[in-house]
Amino acid sequence: MAVDVLLGLQWGDEGKGKIVDVLSAGYDLIARFQGGPNAGHTLEFDGKKFVLNTIPSGIFFENTMNLIGNGVVIDPITLKKELDKLKDAGHDLLAKGNLMIAKKAHLILPTHQLLDAASEKKMGEGKIGSTLKGIGPTYMDKTGRNGLRIGDITLPDFKERYQKLVDKHVSMLQSLYGEVADFSEREKAFFEAIELINKFKLVDSEHLVNDYLKQGKRILAEGAQGTMLDIDFGSYPFVTSSNTTTAGACTGLGIAPNKIGEVIGIFKAYCTRVGGGPFPTELNNETGEELRRIGHEFGATTGRPRRTGWIDLPALKYAIMLNGVTQMVMTKADVLSGFDKIYACTHYSYLGEKIDYMPYDICSVDAEPVLKEIDGWKEDLTGITEISQIPARLSAYITFLENELGVPVKYLSVGPDRVQTLVLN
Repeated sequence: MAVDVLLGLQWGDEGKGKIVDVLSAGYDLIARFQGGPNAGHTLEFDGKKFVLNTIPSGIFFENTMNLIGNGVVIDPITLKKELDKLKDAGHDLLAKGNLMIAKKAHLILPTHQLLDAASEKKMGEGKIGSTLKGIGPTYMDKTGRNGLRIGDITLPDFKERYQKLVDKHVSMLQSLYGEVADFSEREKAFFEAIELINKFKLVDSEHLVNDYLKQGKRILAEGAQGTMLDIDFGSYPFVTSSNTTTAGACTGLGIAPNKIGEVIGIFKAYCTRVGGGPFPTELNNETGEELRRIGHEFGATTGRPRRTGWIDLPALKYAIMLNGVTQMVMTKADVLSGFDKIYACTHYSYLGEKIDYMPYDICSVDAEPVLKEIDGWKEDLTGITEISQIPARLSAYITFLENELGVPVKYLSVGPDRVQTLVLN
């Protein structure tokens, strides 16, 4: 058996949560492998809507276990809010026993969020566009070997370890940013949340995942954010703080590279981005505004309006190469219904050359998109349930993308609900 991986091929917000939910019934374990509560995975079914920030998207299936992996950074306060909301909606995960948490996952402290906000404020116009959830400072403590982990909450000296790290953060806030902040209320909430987390099954996830494989069980690794936000290969420095690619599933769960099976890459029929950084196909016009309005392009976690643009094939080819994508999912095809013409960026005009790859210095040197015009479709897609109902022009668009990218589109999403998903091949 092998671990299948599902991840985003753009700048995040591709619809990963919905597709994981659709696929979950066929897996024994869904495992988040990186990122933190800066993720917002939106799921809709049975007339209800759920937004998950840290919890894997497979928790609504009785026979599917879920794991928050060691590569994830966890804000206990946010996680408790998620758990409480789910319980109020009739999904008590503690009672169900279908959520496990890796002992090696790192903790986001209230002071991490203060450091995040102070850093962004000091950078001014050059800011990254952080979600201010404390993700970056937490990963910095992780790599700096100062961090606290989930397993530490079971130790008798946890509060002493916590205070030592907080004292370091307070000193940094004062010396680097001249800030003295009161976080007593969040600190109280933090320790209340720790008490709840400690009631869940805390596991050595690397052993658990590999034991599942030995038993022949099916595992799906769920990514957060998108490939173009990868700390190594994204549009640095306008990236997240973790490895969002397939390689991140290996380090974020403790599995060997030869245990990776199918790699399912998700992309929108167009493109969006949140925060700062390069976005070659961005539409700062009425068309971009229309895409945002029709697609409800506002962050599931922050509510921030997303930047919108046409699909970017050089970026997609790059993402497919990095991840070893074997099959793809196209989401939000329904948003493009009604456009007479749509466009696809096939190349960039960059420093006087026409290129079809992501250049190194895309942040300081503009890459102008070379666009191909494509006939749009008028039909409303949201009610179709059969492949035969797919408009001819949409089929032609899918075929064009498959030929350009060299990977089959296996799933087509035509709306936010679980049932609005078609299997193409």
